[in-house]
Amino acid sequence: MATPVKLVSHKLCPYVQRAVIALSEKGVAFERIDIDLANKPDWFLKISPLGKTPVLLVGDHAIFESAVILEYLEETQAKPLHPADPLVRAEHRAFIEFGSVVLNDIAGFYAAPDEATFKTKVTQLEQRFARLEARVAAAPWFDGERFSLVDAVFGPVFRYFDVFDGIADFGILAGKPKLARWRQDLAVRPSIKSAVSADYPALLRDFIKRRKSWLSGLQARAAAQVVARMERSVIRES
Repeated sequence: MATPVKLVSHKLCPYVQRAVIALSEKGVAFERIDIDLANKPDWFLKISPLGKTPVLLVGDHAIFESAVILEYLEETQAKPLHPADPLVRAEHRAFIEFGSVVLNDIAGFYAAPDEATFKTKVTQLEQRFARLEARVAAAPWFDGERFSLVDAVFGPVFRYFDVFDGIADFGILAGKPKLARWRQDLAVRPSIKSAVSADYPALLRDFIKRRKSWLSGLQARAAAQVVARMERSVIRES
């Protein structure tokens, strides 16, 4: 892509990560511009009608919405990430949308204000992932040996659980061996690893803390327990 490419980003946005992964897989050079969505610059609001990230700037043209960005890259760049067969490609597009629904469920999970709502979201997520377990090949990727855009979508999904697992075992991914294998393979894929900065886990924990949700309280208690264990260990060693 000879035209200069810039990706307007937020450090925690999973939809941004999709675009970063696709750009990386296709070998497209781009500049990443991180913004604060809590304090959106005027220039950003002018190019993002919905006020959301990501926005792909291709020269003077602004492309918003991650699904549109992914399709644009598929149409214009080498190294296709969609299957060649139209029927399989349609199924992959459907599972990309399924991934967006899962992300909405995750948002409900970390924002749930009380225990009852939280437990409902846990059940909802477990059911979503059970459906995914029944379909995924995980050999090693979603549909076999070829990395696809569905893999690019679910890499950021599983990344949330790297932090959630440090709070408690919610059982959402339990008993799903194919998802466990897929998650592990996605975690070490270079394009997925490099889609976020090194401070991503700390930023996500701080984000959860500021939600003042049920999960926020669980995270605070888990952190307090870690500190207490460390203090007991110091006392025993002294």
